[in-house]
Amino acid sequence: MFPYHDGHLFMITPGDTHSFEIHTTTKFVDIKFNDIYIHSSVFGAENIQRLEFILQHANHQPGCILRNKVDKLLVKPMIEAIIREYINRNLYSKEIITQIINTIIIVVARNIAMFLPEQVDECSEDKSLDILQYIQANIYKTGKIRAKDISQHFGISENYLGRYIKKHTNETMQQYILNYKLKLVENRLLHSQMRICEIVEELGFTDESHLNKFFKKYRGCSPSNFRKNNLK
Repeated sequence: MFPYHDGHLFMITPGDTHSFEIHTTTKFVDIKFNDIYIHSSVFGAENIQRLEFILQHANHQPGCILRNKVDKLLVKPMIEAIIREYINRNLYSKEIITQIINTIIIVVARNIAMFLPEQVDECSEDKSLDILQYIQANIYKTGKIRAKDISQHFGISENYLGRYIKKHTNETMQQYILNYKLKLVENRLLHSQMRICEIVEELGFTDESHLNKFFKKYRGCSPSNFRKNNLK
């Protein structure tokens, strides 16, 4: 349980359960991201990847997701602007709301990145903060997430890279990439209308057979059956 205050921003991910104990008059602003919005052209591929990064790490940061005091001051007037535009419905209000929401997503992603667990000394702080983000940003490009390529990109040894991933995720790099890709597949099966062939293309599988074997090995069923069984 976490006390809430004026200006707090909470991230409630799919599958989360939550409640608020309200002891005084409180106004909540609830912004929901539905599948239609996320997969519309206005949202953009970069924001989808940022949102996936946020969802991957949000459950590790209980309470207000904004840890940077300056960003709390930045986000509050953005929320107030969204409310005004929504109520007034002026010219270009929809476009303005979209731009503000996309900016909030970037601010949230920055706060999560800034407050990932402390890094070991071999890398500079900024460089090591980027390692997990790099993997997540390039998960769609299989050729860029091999240990050799990542270690060359950051100027570190492959041994250090493996130790770093293990230290901060309790998984080997291969396990981390595998589980992250599985989660991306699951998200698309449950929260989008994407066809299996589209998931194959986006996430870099060779073909549908490759995805089916990969998914069935770790989830015990085909992607189609997983979608069918969980959307009843």
